Amino acid sequence: MSPTPKKRKRAPRPAAGRAPDSSVDLTRLLDIVGAFSRQKICVIGDFVLDEFVSGEISRVSREAPVLILRRRASEIYPGGAANAVNNLADLGARVVPVGVVGDDEGGRALLEYFRRKRVETSRILRVPGWTTTTKTRFLAGWTHTTEQQVLRVDREPSGELPAQAQESVARKARPAARRADAVLVSDYGLGAATPALVKGLRAKCITLDSRFRLLEYRDAGVTAATPNEPEIEAAYQARVGTDKEKLEELGARALRDLGLESVVVTRGKDGLAIFERDAESPRHIPIYGSNEPVDVTGAGDTVIAVFTLARAAGASWVEAAHLANYAGGIVVMKRRTATVTRAELEAALRREATAQR
Repeated sequence: MSPTPKKRKRAPRPAAGRAPDSSVDLTRLLDIVGAFSRQKICVIGDFVLDEFVSGEISRVSREAPVLILRRRASEIYPGGAANAVNNLADLGARVVPVGVVGDDEGGRALLEYFRRKRVETSRILRVPGWTTTTKTRFLAGWTHTTEQQVLRVDREPSGELPAQAQESVARKARPAARRADAVLVSDYGLGAATPALVKGLRAKCITLDSRFRLLEYRDAGVTAATPNEPEIEAAYQARVGTDKEKLEELGARALRDLGLESVVVTRGKDGLAIFERDAESPRHIPIYGSNEPVDVTGAGDTVIAVFTLARAAGASWVEAAHLANYAGGIVVMKRRTATVTRAELEAALRREATAQR
């Protein structure tokens, strides 16, 4: 397998009927984006390979009531923590990834992808016998129709990451974290990123995206976290839905329970909410762009990448959340596991500034 270059789409214009947000200084945000290339970000986490297999619908099988697809193409992209690395690289940051891949085809494909982009790979361990998590999505359609996902098949490691590999990750992570302007932890539950590892880090700023164990990072030294709404619901076994008060209650609890400076809860078409330790109340930021996304695969990785990079570049938590919101609005209008470039982010900010004037 070899990575397939992405076809870029234009960044979206503000959604119809949504007034531009005048509560943030767009010139200031542009200055922050301009400082992205001077930042070094260490990414510690679970590296995933996203594979997309496209097929043309041929007919319905006589063996079972399923579609038969005539395979057209296969594309691969970095996923999970690797997607966060990919976003940071496309935003111009200096990225230091730390994690593991298997000594298999998927692991080789990820390493080759990053070497082509001149991303350092010396701290990504290749573990013999370990399976590189690969998520294969099968997309079906006809020649002149939009493809739809009909099946996803995941290949995952069986068992826990060996203790020796965990120790090697920790040894590589500690010096990288000390020298970085910020550390991004992407925990997909595969063993490379753990609360124990994070607790041993010394870093200026640590941001966290944890899929399954948000509350286990209590007292681990994390600075900020970016859970989505289902993740914070699962952490507290509560339902938010349209209940704004419940959302604010859970966000405030996470901020307090984890000892964080900031929590950003992403809410899909409802934008995001940012909670700060010293703020009287949370800020609710509406989505940027369309509320009918093309593909949300990996959007959370984009959000935390921009949020972390902006903070490293001197943004306040609210400014970082606004920039992450712009990036999220851009990336969901692209197909596959996509990234946002610095040029796209700057173009979106300039369009918004023009709209305000």
